[in-house]
Amino acid sequence: MAAHYDVLIAGGGIAGLSLASALAGSCSVGLVEAEQDLAYHSSSRSARQLIPSYGPDVVRELTVRTLELMAARDADLPQPVLTPRSFMLIGTEESVRAEASGHMQAISHARALELCPVLVPEAFAAAGLDTGSYGCNAPVLLADHRQRAEAAGADIITGARVHSAQRLGSGWEVGAGQEAFQAGVMVNAAGAWADELAVISGVEKLGLQPYRRTAAIVDVEHPLPEASPMVAAADHSFYFRRDGNGVLISPSESVPSGPEDARPRPGDVERLVSRLNEVTTLGIGGIRSAWTGLRTEAADGIPVAGFDAEATGFYWLAGQGGYGFQTSSAIAELAAAQILAGPGAGQAATGGPASRTAEALAATRWSIRR
Repeated sequence: MAAHYDVLIAGGGIAGLSLASALAGSCSVGLVEAEQDLAYHSSSRSARQLIPSYGPDVVRELTVRTLELMAARDADLPQPVLTPRSFMLIGTEESVRAEASGHMQAISHARALELCPVLVPEAFAAAGLDTGSYGCNAPVLLADHRQRAEAAGADIITGARVHSAQRLGSGWEVGAGQEAFQAGVMVNAAGAWADELAVISGVEKLGLQPYRRTAAIVDVEHPLPEASPMVAAADHSFYFRRDGNGVLISPSESVPSGPEDARPRPGDVERLVSRLNEVTTLGIGGIRSAWTGLRTEAADGIPVAGFDAEATGFYWLAGQGGYGFQTSSAIAELAAAQILAGPGAGQAATGGPASRTAEALAATRWSIRR
């Protein structure tokens, strides 16, 4: 017999888990994840930095709300999710000005060198600093969402890739792994596989595009000070931050990819090491580990959260791009309110962020049709 839920979430990354914890207790929730482990793909390969000055206006608003929700939750956790860690942008005067937002303040060249003394002075002309940025303990956050969801009665099933889904009567009938499920609402939180899941479900895909992003942990001769900010090039050519006694680095590439278990390509990390050894005095030596994640984006670069325009009860929770963790709690709050209100309530369901935010994220918006 099929297991029945009010809401079935397909995808066990930060998007699906945060929604499960927001919904559980208010309705019956099931979550199915294709991999044997939750958060196996992009959610385990994050830079783990929440930056209020990063992204379009609506993303920055969602980030501020997410930080509020996480800070309120931190008091109840054995380890905090949030640790203050500033974010510094460097580059030409023009590039820094173009990338800075209201959450970032211009700082002098001398101040930038004081904050990050490993920078070569000639490597940049201007800098901006976001002091409201935080490091994110992703494993603690993910574990907390899972614990809260399961404690409130949610069922989480791993190793259950969705292979069939169809609208049946007033709900959805879904096959995942070896099991069958019925649900009033089906949530597509499948990350890089979101469009593929839509096709399986007989729903028009949105043209969501995964992009590669590689990172590595490296050994250095001159470690960064403990209070050093995360540093990013305004031309999106690299970023780096302290990671214990090593340094996390990334070439910040954005290369189109199909949905896959991505891996670093030969030479990507090595070229970045050469570049960073020119613009810093870190003295990067060995590469401890390297990985590649996929950042899936809609055509307009804004996350998608809302009911499908045509398929009743099909809810999109996808396209978070590089903003997954920093917008997760706020989007889950909004999505839970919309799902509990039902498809007929429209995008401006009560609760969560303002209705204009819901409209900006809506799956029905024209700006995401490729």
